[in-house]
Amino acid sequence: MQYVQAPEARPVPDERYPGSQQDRKDIATQTVRSSKPKDLRPPSPPTPSQTLNSSSLPPPMSDQDADPSLDVPTGVAMPYNIDWIFPRLRNPSKFWYVVSQFVVSAVGIFSKVVLMFLNKPRVYNRERLIQLITKRPKGIPLVTVSNHYSCFDDPGLWGCLPLGIVCNTYKIRWSMAAHDICFTNKLHSLFFMFGKCIPVVRGIGVYQDAINLCIEKAALGHWIHVFPEGKVNMDKEELRLKWGVGRIIYESPKIPIILPMWHEGMDDLLPNVEPYVIQRGKQVTLNVGQPLDLNDFILDLKKRQVPEPTARKLITDKIQEAFRDLRAETEKLHRERN
Repeated sequence: MQYVQAPEARPVPDERYPGSQQDRKDIATQTVRSSKPKDLRPPSPPTPSQTLNSSSLPPPMSDQDADPSLDVPTGVAMPYNIDWIFPRLRNPSKFWYVVSQFVVSAVGIFSKVVLMFLNKPRVYNRERLIQLITKRPKGIPLVTVSNHYSCFDDPGLWGCLPLGIVCNTYKIRWSMAAHDICFTNKLHSLFFMFGKCIPVVRGIGVYQDAINLCIEKAALGHWIHVFPEGKVNMDKEELRLKWGVGRIIYESPKIPIILPMWHEGMDDLLPNVEPYVIQRGKQVTLNVGQPLDLNDFILDLKKRQVPEPTARKLITDKIQEAFRDLRAETEKLHRERN
């Protein structure tokens, strides 16, 4: 597959760095790629010393040996042509913003009623999320990541936010949605498009229009939400996270603020079994974690010109580690409510 890098927006000053550090900061906008073809040979077996040193470590959740971009299935079903959607999301018109504001407001109010009034939510560190949405430095993107237990996670979880955010198309997140579920016909596609959802084709790897567009939105300093599990995790397994989130973070011209979140109870609010009816009176727990301080880590990867496939796997592993701790903490908080 030929890779076409996402276009970058004009540089925006990074308020996290004083003027004396701008040269160092600018390393973050440089993603170095090798023009040499990828080596498809299997990895060399570990030496005895490597085996000894790694024997006490837990297995990494993201795959360190395979590159999904090298193994792209050819039988991905496309129930509906989504090519026309990307230009409209890339360069929204005034009409797009008007309609989007209507759709976002309607969905936001519905989400708030369902989550806050019909059920029993408890949100930990809510102000942290609100502050990063509304008061982060100008031009700095926000990438939130969370587990995915229910089809109502997005937009349902955002019902905990003030109306000024959840009903504002200029402030609410961009999110990726499965092309074969949300974009199956013209009417559904229009609804999700105006709701700031980007169609992602699961199974074709990280080099696709959805990831490119997320990188472009990050370049503009927008908020992007990602479910790195890549699907509704109905069995609540500890899945290997998809590397697309690592690519978004690594290739963003400005290093994003990375905010992990974990939630419990959304699959009680909307069970993953027929007839898929929203329930009432269910306990939902949302725990907003600490922002991941990966700035120096990512700057070092760029300075050492680490190849992008390796870098995105390393970044995704950092998110996986944060998820483990946040999951244990949130499950404990949720059990205590019962």
